[in-house]
Amino acid sequence: MQTSSDRHEYPAHWEADVVLRDGGTARIRPITVDDAERLVSFYEQVSDESKYYRFFAPYPRLSAKDVHRFTHHDFVDRVGLAATVGGEFIATVRFDRIDADGRPASSPAEEAEVAFLVQDAHQGRGVASALLEHIGAVARERDIRRFAAEVLPANNKMIKVFTDAGYTQKRSFEDGVVRLEFDLEPTDRSLAVQRAREQRAEARSVQRLLAPGSVAVIGAGRAPGGVGRSVLDNLRGAGFTGRLYAVNTALQEKELDGVPAHRSIRDIAEPVDLAVVAVPAAYVPEVVTECGEHGVQGLVVVSAGYAESGPEGRERQRELVRHARTYGMRIIGPNAFGVINTSPEVRLNASLAPQMPRPGRIGLFAQSGAIGIALLSRLHRRGGGVTGVTGVSTFISSGNRADVSGNDVLQYWYDDPDTDVALMYLESIGNPRKFTRLARRTAAAKPLVVVQGARHGGAAPQGHAVRATRLPHATVSALLRQAGVIRVDTITELVDAGLLLARQPLPRGPRVAILGNSESLGLLTYDACLAEGLRPLPPRDLTTAASAEDFHRALAEALADDGCDAVVVTAIPAVGETSAADAALAEALRSSAAAAPAKPVLVVHVELGGLAEALSAAASTAPQAADTAPGAAPGARFHPADRSPTAVSADAASDSRLIPAYPAAERAVRALSEAVKYAQWRLDAGEPGKVPEHEDIDEKGAARLIDDLLARGEGLTLGGEETGALLGRYGIDVHRSLPAPTPDDAVAAARSIGYPVALKTTAPHLRHRADLGGVRLDLADEEQLRRAYTELTELFGTPTVLRPVVQGMAPRGVDTVVRAVIDPAAGAVLSFGLAGAASELLGDTAHRLIPVTDRDAASLVRSIRTAPLLFGWRGSAPVDTAALEELMLRMSRLVDDHPEVVAVSLEPVVVAPTGLSVLGATVRLARAPLRDDLGPRTLPVV
Repeated sequence: MQTSSDRHEYPAHWEADVVLRDGGTARIRPITVDDAERLVSFYEQVSDESKYYRFFAPYPRLSAKDVHRFTHHDFVDRVGLAATVGGEFIATVRFDRIDADGRPASSPAEEAEVAFLVQDAHQGRGVASALLEHIGAVARERDIRRFAAEVLPANNKMIKVFTDAGYTQKRSFEDGVVRLEFDLEPTDRSLAVQRAREQRAEARSVQRLLAPGSVAVIGAGRAPGGVGRSVLDNLRGAGFTGRLYAVNTALQEKELDGVPAHRSIRDIAEPVDLAVVAVPAAYVPEVVTECGEHGVQGLVVVSAGYAESGPEGRERQRELVRHARTYGMRIIGPNAFGVINTSPEVRLNASLAPQMPRPGRIGLFAQSGAIGIALLSRLHRRGGGVTGVTGVSTFISSGNRADVSGNDVLQYWYDDPDTDVALMYLESIGNPRKFTRLARRTAAAKPLVVVQGARHGGAAPQGHAVRATRLPHATVSALLRQAGVIRVDTITELVDAGLLLARQPLPRGPRVAILGNSESLGLLTYDACLAEGLRPLPPRDLTTAASAEDFHRALAEALADDGCDAVVVTAIPAVGETSAADAALAEALRSSAAAAPAKPVLVVHVELGGLAEALSAAASTAPQAADTAPGAAPGARFHPADRSPTAVSADAASDSRLIPAYPAAERAVRALSEAVKYAQWRLDAGEPGKVPEHEDIDEKGAARLIDDLLARGEGLTLGGEETGALLGRYGIDVHRSLPAPTPDDAVAAARSIGYPVALKTTAPHLRHRADLGGVRLDLADEEQLRRAYTELTELFGTPTVLRPVVQGMAPRGVDTVVRAVIDPAAGAVLSFGLAGAASELLGDTAHRLIPVTDRDAASLVRSIRTAPLLFGWRGSAPVDTAALEELMLRMSRLVDDHPEVVAVSLEPVVVAPTGLSVLGATVRLARAPLRDDLGPRTLPVV
């Protein structure tokens, strides 16, 4: 640690773990006086060429004066950071504050000279880019606005680090040296560069776990059974294409069922990419150390006894992650079910699932092992093809997700060519802001379907260390949908949607044709479409006598109809129908659908006998009688009675799309409805709208007012005059109201405002509760006002309790509520709904993330169930929704421009046929919360 002579205490908050370009991790931390030996050792391992580039002259070793200078910092004008792996330096960066002439300076000088040195063995890993992000953030914290760097022209790598960072910069050439100067204020380009690097690095870190060249199972026992031995057997059974090792301190044998066996991973002569750790928690630290020293790239920890077991286990889990990151390793788990990669080049089943899933195009992520088993089992028995056209690409069960999370997996799936659809079961979201950002980007490229567990428990599962959110589940769900996430409620719906999206095209609209050989089933499907907001065409009944050719012809006609966007085929088998007839029907549907590949086709079937089995068997896709589902006990069988979705497919050798078949109309239609909404989101995402500039906004004036108000203290709720002044800077006018502590004061206020007026209470228990009678409207003169004042005080209490105010009457219209809040986990959220107990009781509120675009505002107004009241319901006059959208955009700008505004409530906002009136407003201020999504790249703190 730094000595007492230093100007600032050691800044522990600058410490961070980062993922590098190759997927490994490093620790970034401030350099202290205790690092002298590490610095000397590091410098000795740097090549002469790199030293020359750093000091512009031969510099074989550091002098004692150099070591002192490079390890003694005041953390204000002189700062040094180091990137470490295994506790040793692999790179350093430092800045020294300078004045306009380039001489050492102190604050308020706003420029600093920056220099890097990266060990040659670690060059090309993105270490310097990560260090630049962090040293830049430190500099901004210390009020440094610009960096200057002098680089030799031949040092192309370092020049590229600076020029690729995306900052606004100037470049000059003097005395044989390239001088670069750049502002540290983040730009759109620098943020885009940072996030692109983040995506590549995190995707690569997951790819190293899913496609290892070698795997060691640590804790594999001699006898069959047990966690470690089961994982080893599953790896062997899947045909893992890389090298496989068994490790157990008790092993005397050289082999274990043909797998090379060792007592320690240190005894393995070859490199090991992935270690599956299946030893008791007490022995895991020693295993992690051995793996780190051997150069293992990642760990899958299936061992239990961590955060899920209580406070001691939680601390054990934190130490596990810290320990692994010290060596640059990432962890899946602990308490994980494992990982699977069905790629023929890998064939990895490092999990407790005894059978490899069919290979295919669906990626699965589950935070729960039990749910992971259920997902694998359901997808296995859905009738996917033997060639895997709708099977699994990768599967990750993260357990306590102490390190690798759903965010990391989304980064991997985003550009994974083997994954077309992503299915996720989440019990907690550790970084909702980042998840929403990644989900939006992923959903623009491929469908992302999510089930949230623990929705109503009020807390994350015990093993998950996540920050709390104050937002209700309905709000979080709405924000996920805004990001393009397909939100479903059950794992059955998750599989149903995945089966449809994996191999069927997205519908171009909500118009659905229904045809089949059962009038009743057709009507059920029609009703289900209406319930899900689709636009079904009248069902076409082919009668029970319909042949396969009749189905073929009817489906072809429906698909050719320009007024149809999707087709649902309903089918019931005839009594005594043969399997040959079932196969003919399956082929008829397939061939007809193949001729019109732009529209999705779904089948609703009622099982009588073996219809579902026959449909799958017709395409050679049905599981054989002896098939076991992944995760199930050996010997378990699945039968048609399980009523899981099946699929009608092309011949197994072809790549034609599958036609998903469902045992109930509601399930098919619900999956189709989600596909329709997702397709519309994709269309809208191409034109997201814009955030208007609003030239009349006084951003600087608002900032000065906020600073003055916060000087009084933290957590400040503004008074009426202050609220009006702040909102007025953003063009939001609050209807004037005056306090009326006595009847005479009420009369004086009314004279000042002008009759007619309203008299209302502002007591917390009566505020915004017109249904309780605390408001009197259209008071035309002094007599009516005094009478109303007497009535209120007699009914509800003294003026001191009621806090009455007088306000001018506003044009009549629809009462609405507009709110904004900054949630510590999800960020800034804008909410809208109609005012009144009915809307609150029904939860009829819509939400959007801030900043809101003009398209967001328009959709926000129209997305509540009671929106028809704004557009002329039952002959009433439509109100000025354009003015309402304008208000939302201004409020969004206020909160986005000034993060100190942590809560705003406008209630009620009366929207009239022309214009609107804000009758009540409250604003709460606090110091701006830290935005972890805008800082340098870091892994979550454990």
